[in-house]
Amino acid sequence: MGRVALDEYRRRRRFGVTPEPRGRTARQSASRLRFVVQKHRATRLHYDFRLEWNGVLLSWALPKGPSLDPSQKRLAVPTEDHPLEYAGFEGVIPEGEYGAGTVMVWDRGTWTPEVPDVDAALAKGDLAFTLTGTKLRGSWVLVRTRGYGGAGRPGWLLIKRRDARASAEDVTETAPRSAASGRLLVEIARDEGGDVARAADGDPSGVVRKLLARPGAGSGGRRTRRR
Repeated sequence: MGRVALDEYRRRRRFGVTPEPRGRTARQSASRLRFVVQKHRATRLHYDFRLEWNGVLLSWALPKGPSLDPSQKRLAVPTEDHPLEYAGFEGVIPEGEYGAGTVMVWDRGTWTPEVPDVDAALAKGDLAFTLTGTKLRGSWVLVRTRGYGGAGRPGWLLIKRRDARASAEDVTETAPRSAASGRLLVEIARDEGGDVARAADGDPSGVVRKLLARPGAGSGGRRTRRR
């Protein structure tokens, strides 16, 4: 891994313009592996699912976000590896930059492989693991499939396995706030100088209406209260 693993990530970004981290040289994975799900209102709303492995964050884009329902197989399009520091990034990528838009740390925690050899499982296209996050917990699997990835890349599916943490709840609707700051996308955009109207389009409409109805809702400053 190391420098080569992050070459594509760095090539796409102008670090004098974007606040995203450049990232240090990759290092070996810790005993407690991190995961993060970042809600990203760019050209389209999507969720970026990232697993720490071999000193980088392996990354997939989820157009519809994760689902707690095992019957819902969510498309996961592989993207470039990201630096470990990206797990803490929440803010606004400026217009004109790659991925321009508002980014939220929607969920975070640790993950535990359910297989003896992660590299072999990734090569095979069938990785089972346990998530211990704020919103996502229990057993999951990433399965490589055909015909979904586009641009010559194989697609994957992120699937919740049937266990006590499985649910029919739409967690993207019921838990829309940041696991790091407690903010909605619209609040992150407002606080960080982003496109507020576009960011608001990525939040549940009912929650945005309640926010706007509160006295002082249009003022600046961070809010940490969670829903």
